[in-house]
Order: sequence, then C-alpha cells, then structure tokens
Amino acid sequence: MELQFNNKNTKVQQLTDYIQKSIATRELKVGDKLPSINQLSQRFHLSRDTVFKAFVDLKNRGIIDSVHGKNYYVASHTKNILLLLDEYTPFKEVLYNTLRERLPSYYEIDLWFHQYNEHLFNQIINNSVGIHNSYLVMNYHNERFSKILTRIDKKKLLLLDFGKFDKDGYSYVCQDFDEAFYNALETIKARLKRYRKLFFVFNKHHKHPQSSKEYFSKFCIDNNLPFEIIDEITDKTSILKKAFYLVIKQEDLVTIIRKGRLEQLKAGSDYGLLAYNENPFYEVIENGIASIGVNWERMGNLAANFIINEDPVQEFLPTEIILRDSL
Repeated sequence: MELQFNNKNTKVQQLTDYIQKSIATRELKVGDKLPSINQLSQRFHLSRDTVFKAFVDLKNRGIIDSVHGKNYYVASHTKNILLLLDEYTPFKEVLYNTLRERLPSYYEIDLWFHQYNEHLFNQIINNSVGIHNSYLVMNYHNERFSKILTRIDKKKLLLLDFGKFDKDGYSYVCQDFDEAFYNALETIKARLKRYRKLFFVFNKHHKHPQSSKEYFSKFCIDNNLPFEIIDEITDKTSILKKAFYLVIKQEDLVTIIRKGRLEQLKAGSDYGLLAYNENPFYEVIENGIASIGVNWERMGNLAANFIINEDPVQEFLPTEIILRDSL
C-alpha cells in the first residue's frame, strides 16, 4: 500500500491514517514490527519528528506499542468506526452513548457532524474512505441518495435516520416521516379531538423532511380537525387556549411555554404540546412534555449489531408517542 501526501491534512495525520489503514486491512498484524522512524522518514521523505509524532498518537490510542521506546510493533487491531451525523441534538447523544456502551474497547468511534453542508459532507466521506472498518452515516438529504457514498463498500455502510431514497443493497436503520408519522398521530386521535385547532410549528428552513407537512395535513383533513402549519413562534404570536401545538425545534417549544406563562396558560390544562424527538429534560419541565419520534437507543443497538456481527440490516423504526401531562 502506497502513501501519497496531499494538502487536506497534516503529514502527521496522513501518516497516522496510513499506518492505521495498514493495520485495519491486516497488512500489519498484531505483534508485527513497524518500520523504524529512520526507515519511514527516508521512505516518505519526512522529518523524523513527523514520524515520531505519528507513532506517539498511535501509541497513546493503544494501537501500537514500543520496547524501550525504540522498536515499535502493532499492539491491537483497533477497529475504526466513522459516525457521521447531521447536527448535534440530545437524542443523537443517546445513539452515540449506546454505541459506546455496546462496542468493545478496541473500537474507536470518529464522530463528525456535517451540519447539512454538502461540501463538508463530501469532504468527510472522501477523507474517510478505506480508513474505517464501518461507516454509520446520516445522509445529507432525505429524498436523494448522496453519490459520494458509492465510494464506500456496501457491506461496511449503514445508513441512519433519513431514507426516503432508493436503498437497494444498503443496510439501513431509518425512520419514516410520512405514514409512520400519520399512524402515530392516529394513536392519540381521541386526545387531539378535544382541541379547537391543531398547529404544526414547522420552520420552512428546517431540515426536517418537508413531507411531514403533507401527512399532518392529511391526518387533520381525514379526521375533520381544524389545523394550520405555521413557520415559527414570534413575539407577536399568541398562545391560544384549547389549541394543540406540535413542535420540531426546541427553541419554539421554549418560546411557547414562556409565552403561555405570560398569558397565564399552562401546558396540558390550557393547551396541548407535543415535541418532535425525545429529550431527557422533557420528563421534568411543565410536569412532563409529551414527545413523538423513534427510539434512538434501539437505533444504537441495531447499529452496534451491524458493526460487531457484520450482519446486514434493513429496518424502519416505528414512530411512537411518549405521553406526558402536556397532552
């Protein structure tokens, strides 16, 4: 395996990745002696300090070790996992923590967020191809499969969360933002009929799949429920008594609760409130905020099984509602 340097990362990082890839592909096995610092320095035209820093990084992570600080050898076959998510949210921390708890200690998780930046998404994938043993990726788009992902071995790629595109041949653990969302609302239909009007607070710039608006509208029309889809909660927005609010952004949820208090209205008794995606603090504020979404711990467990057992998986998680006093 050859090493060709580029300007995307430091030479230390590129040499580290090169050695790590050699171990991951079994070109270097546990117990194998690594070339010396002088040998690598001469072979790749690097300074001794650059090679030494790469060795120190690998040694600190337990991948290689040394005898008397000189002869370096492969200490373990660390398996490297790329976990590429869209953006940080507390429920994605549940996914990460589940993986961390389930995977043995010799698995290293490289966690990245693409922030819905397509250039960054492509760059992370490009820089990761061939370096990791498994790739857990939240696609850049819900309706369109990102072509850059074809560079990854299908057997090593697990698609997470989004997935309204053709996934033929790929493993996935996704959620359905359409029919499953509609069916979840059906389970609380009797409660929703108590409200005078149903509001879906859905910012037009939010990356949540826009098709959810269609299925929310369909549910309300099918059940003769007055409804409205609003872009955001502003300072001029009044919280209506006997109204129901389905909220995606946590900022909007906080604004509704704050404005409700100013108007002497309480979630649950005066208006209904349902938050998209569970959050640990929903259990403790306002006597409990109801939530709708998938089980992210379940997603983490299925992802861990995919990594450990190398078994393909194709599953849409059910969308469920956790009932609390806000409904």
